[in-house]
Amino acid sequence: MINVFNSNQLSSQSTSELKAEILERVKGRDTDSLNTKVQYYKNILTPYIEELTQRNPYPVVAEQIPVVLGVWTPVWSTIPFHDTLPGRNREQSYQIFHDDSYYANIARYTPGQNTFWQKLSAKLPAIDLMVLQKYAVRDNKWYIQNVGIEQAFRNREVPLTIEDAENWFSTVIGRKFQAVQGEELPQTLELKLDRKTVKKLEKTYLATPQLEHLYVDRDLRIVKTQREASQRPSYTIAIRRQ
Repeated sequence: MINVFNSNQLSSQSTSELKAEILERVKGRDTDSLNTKVQYYKNILTPYIEELTQRNPYPVVAEQIPVVLGVWTPVWSTIPFHDTLPGRNREQSYQIFHDDSYYANIARYTPGQNTFWQKLSAKLPAIDLMVLQKYAVRDNKWYIQNVGIEQAFRNREVPLTIEDAENWFSTVIGRKFQAVQGEELPQTLELKLDRKTVKKLEKTYLATPQLEHLYVDRDLRIVKTQREASQRPSYTIAIRRQ
């Protein structure tokens, strides 16, 4: 692998080589603790991301919209929200952008993955969680508004496919939002989860997150997000699935 501290060597690499290298660097590391991932970003990934940011083929935000439409999976992230519930299935985690200004983060959670709980949890349903957002472009910046959080209990033996996630997303948007444009959003969530978890989700839901694509092309996104201005930035590396 490249010596990450040699910026001249990084700058001599092709963009495709840098993309392959950063994906190799994060492979299998998304299950690390949040603190470990934050330090890994600072110590290892920063030079790669800085170099790719300089090569971003779509620096104008309005031009990023058609590029991001479709389905993505985050392969590495420092967003704490991703692990609000235990047992996130990373292969069944999706970021879906539709061309109607709606965006969804969807993930399958199957609590009880450790050996001790596996027999007991095998009969429990999986929890599918969806964070719904609206996006727009304002002053060459992404404007993101949280508009809802949905949950569904499903058979954990039946995978949450891309098609399933897409259908769920479209159904919820059609049922809950297209007919109520302009109405004020509720300030509380009605979810069948423990109160502590619901409170965490409500804090995320009521925030106005900031989003910036440090790098984006047709198959890779490197995203910087902040739930609010005072919060430490989070970073996500996502690959296209569809």
